[in-house]
Amino acid sequence: MEFHTIYQGLISGKEKLALVGLGYVGLPVAVEFAKHVHVVGFDINEKRVTEYRNGIDATNEIGEAIKDTTVDFTSDPRRLKEARFIIVAVPTPVKEDNSPDFSFLEEASRIVGQNLHAGTIVVFESTVYPGVTEELCVPIMERESGLKCGVDWKIGYSPERINPGDRVHTLSSIRKIVSGMDQEAADEIQKVYNIIITGGSFPVSSIRTAEAIKVIENSQRDINIAFMNEVAMLCDKLNIDTAEVLAGMNTKWNALGFKPGLVGGHCIGVDPYYLTEVAEKLGCHSRMIYSSREINDSMGAFVADVAVREMTEVHKDPAKAVVVILGFTFKENCPDIRNTKVMDLVKRLRVYGVEPVVVDLWADAASVKKGYGVTLTPFDEIPKADCIIVAVGHKEFRAMSVSQLGNMFKSELPDHEKVLLDVKSLYRIDELSASGMRFWRL
Repeated sequence: MEFHTIYQGLISGKEKLALVGLGYVGLPVAVEFAKHVHVVGFDINEKRVTEYRNGIDATNEIGEAIKDTTVDFTSDPRRLKEARFIIVAVPTPVKEDNSPDFSFLEEASRIVGQNLHAGTIVVFESTVYPGVTEELCVPIMERESGLKCGVDWKIGYSPERINPGDRVHTLSSIRKIVSGMDQEAADEIQKVYNIIITGGSFPVSSIRTAEAIKVIENSQRDINIAFMNEVAMLCDKLNIDTAEVLAGMNTKWNALGFKPGLVGGHCIGVDPYYLTEVAEKLGCHSRMIYSSREINDSMGAFVADVAVREMTEVHKDPAKAVVVILGFTFKENCPDIRNTKVMDLVKRLRVYGVEPVVVDLWADAASVKKGYGVTLTPFDEIPKADCIIVAVGHKEFRAMSVSQLGNMFKSELPDHEKVLLDVKSLYRIDELSASGMRFWRL
């Protein structure tokens, strides 16, 4: 098979590229490639495909550009037969016990295998631990297609590095890790990705190496944030301001700049569990990773406990208080609600008999209701509060003044009974102090 002709075939318009999975990762990749080559965008979610065809991007990763893209959106898997270069970008979440959930990956492998033809290169972008692409995905595709990997078709891996909501570190500008099962596949995969990657590509020696890079880079961030969260809990005990401590620390040239916070989402809050999974299989107990995950997974409950403590300090019964949470998505300025740790905050408050009012200007209310059973309250319908928890740093919340926040409390409350938790340290400490409100920052 002449796999080395795929790149030239794409550039000349004789061949097509296909994307399997059109969520936060797959959609931007499909749209970017469509600026240069013919692209078939496949997703099993017919509603999502229909929205894209109608120029609606619920992920907000592409925005208005969705209306002008030439991606051929479809929910018909047979259309994958038209492509000689297939990229798979489906979710790899974790189960309730934090073990890897490969159901989406297995289904995508079945679909690709059933529509695979000789001479095709398949590249996976989904986050996995080392070995999964070759040991799980390849056998499924061989079985479904009846074609031999390495002979009739070839495999590669290039981990996604998209940061949802980030308009600075975009798909094209982020350096791309690429790998293939052999040199021929690796070379062709690199050439294809270089069509859209202006930040350059970084080829590595094996698929396992590329798989390891992704889970390790996010585990590193998780560990660093866990330390900051542990520092924040210590500073709370010491009754000193964490943000001020970190601001001072960051004046040193070699400070890393990490901050405490709720660590959710589809990467940092998930990928470390993929690394611990393979470590346990190899007989290695990843103490640091497990400890970091334990700390970061506990932060929602910690913030809720602080809220209850602060209300109790001003002689307020938490179960009778109106508690408003500003923000529900897993990060600021992004509609992504996957693995949001704000839900941990909600669950912990419910233990105290508190049913919080949750507000988010970015999240889709129907998705939040379906996925978490939480009803979002429109901003203009927020009841006057006893306690406000600013949980997510959306630009709308960041733009609010401290006096505007003060006006969201019950008018009859004296300032010192207005409990404000600034989880993201959005507001200046001098202004918070001058307000007279009882405030706390993570």
